[in-house]
Amino acid sequence: MNPVTQFAQSRLAWLILAGTALGLELCALFFQYVMKLDPCVMCIYQRLAIFGILAAGLIGIIGHKNRFMRLIAILGWSVSAAWGLKLALELVDMQTNPSPFSTCSFLPEFPTWMPLHEWIPSLFMPTGMCNDIPWEMFGITMGQWMIGAFTAYLIALAVFAIPALSKTR
Repeated sequence: MNPVTQFAQSRLAWLILAGTALGLELCALFFQYVMKLDPCVMCIYQRLAIFGILAAGLIGIIGHKNRFMRLIAILGWSVSAAWGLKLALELVDMQTNPSPFSTCSFLPEFPTWMPLHEWIPSLFMPTGMCNDIPWEMFGITMGQWMIGAFTAYLIALAVFAIPALSKTR
């Protein structure tokens, strides 16, 4: 087995995936509760996408030796990262090309059977506006940083998906 395949099927690879997602979630909570930056609905959706990547990492940690479990984790990773990138691109577009006719909702549109903003408002209740740019680092907005993060997740997925799904010996 080549080193990339061996690593992609290891618990460490999935631990790194889950760890980076957890790190991003902790950063989001730091921004929200320590720096007092209010998350908008698009930020909340991106937070949910990161939780999806975290869940995929946890599934991979638990089932790294099982090809079917790795497939489930890869699918969760790919859907979450692609959805997160789409959301980040939409948010940056709203911020750079503001329009009075195109605004984001004040409440997230979660399914009625899963109103996360009611169940866990401390994590999923938006309190900010999408067209606000409350924070930048090196001239890059938070939305632009998230474009980079989700792109990095998709690049890592492209590198590791096939080796992770190959048969173990």
